Amino acid sequence: MTCDEELNGDICLKICSDSTADDLEPIASAIHTLLGIPITMRSLNCKGIRMERGVIMDRDYTGPVLEEVMKTNSIIRTVPSEGVYRGKSVVVAPIRTVRGEAIGAIGVVDLVAALDILSMFREYPGVIDEVEESRRKMK
Repeated sequence: MTCDEELNGDICLKICSDSTADDLEPIASAIHTLLGIPITMRSLNCKGIRMERGVIMDRDYTGPVLEEVMKTNSIIRTVPSEGVYRGKSVVVAPIRTVRGEAIGAIGVVDLVAALDILSMFREYPGVIDEVEESRRKMK
């Protein structure tokens, strides 16, 4: 079965190690729409897709972290020193088969890592007071 075949009259989305950017687009687009942050996605044997601000920026995309995730079959949180997202925190996860084999990778800009929690608490000193107050009430 190919990625665009019909199954019992229904359209079937299927990700495999040979999925193209066109095959990955519906999934990448849905995740990008939900999160509203840059997303990259590729399969093991084909370059993939990069989306930002609701626009497909690249349909022949790969990056160093996507490549490393597929090679190691593990999640990576890092700040790349090269590529389009050089200097930005990213998190990339493998897309695995039910047997656990990496057949692709999907990555996003990691907004949580980009937040400076200490500066947030400095700007909002009342937050610490509220947390402490809440802890006292629970005891």
